[in-house]
Amino acid sequence: MKAVAQTLKAHRKREIKRLILIVFFLGIALISLIFDIATGPAMLPIREVVDALFAPFLEHLNVDTTTLAIIHDLRLPMALMALVVGAALGVGGAEIQTLLNNPMASPYTLGLAAAAGFGASLVISFGTFGLPLMVAVPLGAFLMTLLAGAILFGFAALAHFGSAMLVLVGIALLFLFQSLLSLIQYLSSPEISQQILFWLFGSLLKSNWTNLGVVSLVSCVCISLLLRDSWALTALKLGETRAISMGVDLVALRFRTLILVSIMTATAISFVGVIGFIGLVAPHIARMLVGEDQRFFLPASLLIGAAFLSISSVLSKVIIPGALFPVGIITSFVGVPFFFWIIFSRKRIC
Repeated sequence: MKAVAQTLKAHRKREIKRLILIVFFLGIALISLIFDIATGPAMLPIREVVDALFAPFLEHLNVDTTTLAIIHDLRLPMALMALVVGAALGVGGAEIQTLLNNPMASPYTLGLAAAAGFGASLVISFGTFGLPLMVAVPLGAFLMTLLAGAILFGFAALAHFGSAMLVLVGIALLFLFQSLLSLIQYLSSPEISQQILFWLFGSLLKSNWTNLGVVSLVSCVCISLLLRDSWALTALKLGETRAISMGVDLVALRFRTLILVSIMTATAISFVGVIGFIGLVAPHIARMLVGEDQRFFLPASLLIGAAFLSISSVLSKVIIPGALFPVGIITSFVGVPFFFWIIFSRKRIC
């Protein structure tokens, strides 16, 4: 009995430590949000930003109307979009890595981001079919990402089609859509090619309250549904054979997870462009800190992804004062060295 009590006590201590880490990353994300709002062509004091955020709720706060307009109409939607998209990509990468048991798997490496880029480039190059450009480009990216997801669904639904084979299908889709995208850029005029290139870099500039609401709603619904499968996904990490013996329907689980991740990823990147490596980096950091238990792993991946993209947004505005780098370039600068670290660390383990 004493040994059991000690084991339970140690388990509770680990859970408390994990909760503290999750709260820590929540704090990092909120601090980054404040700095993201404060940075820009017109630098704003932190105190002024905080007052402006609470001004609609506290009447005694006296904030300049110009500052209120800059913060609430321009910067706040962009800053919140960074958190929501980062969270969606972090969760998407975490669940795909869990599902496929592969540390290199993410929405980016499975070809979903490349499919979005191809869909956007089709609209930019060949017309919007009467729709406004700001509606047509996200719609094209969304539909093409769902097509790539549907191909993955088809293979995932096949009996005896393992995770390793699904990763290979994703890599094949990545190269296919990148080749098609390169073809469109080659055939397009220099002006059109420049527009495509800017979208591929990833940018939060076109964020507004409407598309923020769409991305937030879809992400909340998909993440809530993924949390319902947390036990099955945790069991899957014990191995496919053990998961099946515990009553997990692998085909149905794989199918549901891919659908939810594809819809969430498609919605997020259809408005902000291709932003890579968040779905690769955030789950690895979360896994090192809180382990594989989905009750902690998924929230940690969510918050780390949100903080990662938010901090990248701040860096994109302060590297060269007055210039705004596409945020996708910043995430790649961090993600590529991390990718090499994963490769070499796994090689040492092997």
